Amino acid sequence: MVEVRRWLPGFVALSAIWGASFALIKVAVDAGVPPLWVALWRCLLGAAALWAILVVRGERAPRDRVLWGHSAVVAVLLNAVPFTLFPFGETRVSSVLAGVMNATTPLFTLLFAVLAVPGERRPGARRLAGLGLGFLGVLTVLGVWRGLGTGATAGALACLAAACCYGAGFSYLRRFLSGRPESVTTLSALQIACAAAELALVAPFAAGAPHWPGAGPALALLVLGVVGTGLAYLLNLALVRGAGTTVASAVTYVMPLWSTALGAAFLHEPVGWNALVGGALVIAAVALARPRPAPVAAEGGAPAEDPKGRQPVG
Repeated sequence: MVEVRRWLPGFVALSAIWGASFALIKVAVDAGVPPLWVALWRCLLGAAALWAILVVRGERAPRDRVLWGHSAVVAVLLNAVPFTLFPFGETRVSSVLAGVMNATTPLFTLLFAVLAVPGERRPGARRLAGLGLGFLGVLTVLGVWRGLGTGATAGALACLAAACCYGAGFSYLRRFLSGRPESVTTLSALQIACAAAELALVAPFAAGAPHWPGAGPALALLVLGVVGTGLAYLLNLALVRGAGTTVASAVTYVMPLWSTALGAAFLHEPVGWNALVGGALVIAAVALARPRPAPVAAEGGAPAEDPKGRQPVG
């Protein structure tokens, strides 16, 4: 019980921060902030927070070109592209639906890990059933029996594509960066900085000059960047170290609850029965598809290999 009390506050805070990110994105895009600029501001502010922490800790940026190259690739898959796709999707669908689609990330991670990570165990019957159940959950959320409207379908598919990018990014991260000696804070700072640079090369030309969206949306972007994209990385690391990757990965189960509750309560978004049922199916699918707990390195410690716990989702 004492150990649970140590990590439970961080677990709740992390799930709430990442779950709230979809509502914050919705506030920004509804105010007219282009998706590319939502992504760029998010990365700029997140990078500023992480680099400030590095300075306080006295850590220096590595000069390894290979590390920077891998970080740039991971930044595309885990930040630049999905951070743009989710705002684009939320111009057409609710933050509730976006949060449910994000919950499919572990399923895509499993698929890409099997295809791309050497030594990854082939999924057995239980994990394959999880993948099938997740697909059924997505179809339920989309309400395919009613027919698909063009705008809503494009938005939902954009959110699903963002989750797919997360899955590919985590697999790339596991293969090329999980064994690096640098701290997670350093790796995170490099990754977010690369994403900000990548987006800065595109956003001004593809989305025009930035504009002041108003105090409320600006505050939403500030929180999304500094807290949701910066400080949340450190919360995630603390949770992994304090409770292990099994507990840390369970944040995925709780995030849709926060995104649904916040979207309904503060943005007055409708929550259809199919979103609730489909979301429940997706969460159950993740439970089936997740790997068995790995042996801990020491009493109460985290597993030696920690591919998922090193980076956030959302």
